[in-house]
Amino acid sequence: MPVRVVDTATPSSQPSSGQDANAGHPSPPSCSLLSAGRCYAGTQNVSNIQKEEAWKVNVRIHGCDLEQGYLCGTMEALNVPLADTPVVTFWEGEIVDAKNYTFFTGKWEASPEDDIRHWSKFPSFTPLLSQIETDGGKSVDLSNYAYIFMRWKEQYFVNVGVDCGLTIAGFYYVCFSCSDGSISGYYYDPNSSPFQKLELKCTNEKDSGFTFSSYELQ
Repeated sequence: MPVRVVDTATPSSQPSSGQDANAGHPSPPSCSLLSAGRCYAGTQNVSNIQKEEAWKVNVRIHGCDLEQGYLCGTMEALNVPLADTPVVTFWEGEIVDAKNYTFFTGKWEASPEDDIRHWSKFPSFTPLLSQIETDGGKSVDLSNYAYIFMRWKEQYFVNVGVDCGLTIAGFYYVCFSCSDGSISGYYYDPNSSPFQKLELKCTNEKDSGFTFSSYELQ
């Protein structure tokens, strides 16, 4: 979701490799709750030291390819103070599978320390931490894990211009529950408030419920 820029002096970090060519790892478990057409609703906490604030958020999955570790979708923020209309963005995601992508981002100004700090916010990551620290997660088998870890990166605004006063420079660390379709996430951008939490619940509806069809994706 687009966020307001906060003027900070956080330096950029040298990234490490985010992809791994080890083809021996099976894909994460197939999950009907993470598939094209699925919709989710919830909030993102965008509070800072000045004020408490949360935006209502709707997300729709437009495509999901577990073999390639890829998914994409749209995100709609409903009550953005600086916007006259709900703000919709198109995002692309990386699915952590130790085959296409690892837990280390390697770009977007995220250092390995940033990665561990954010992934560790998810209780479901704790059992994996020691192995991640040992070999970068190359030997972790996520094919039968009850959670799917992802990164979501917004690519462009769908219905507003880039001069709208918001930024999509950062990305989300995301944890998806295969049991109930709930999503937790943390937004990372050195120039924004840290650890903005995204919380979404699956609506159990496909291809209905939101108004994304009124927007044309370019």
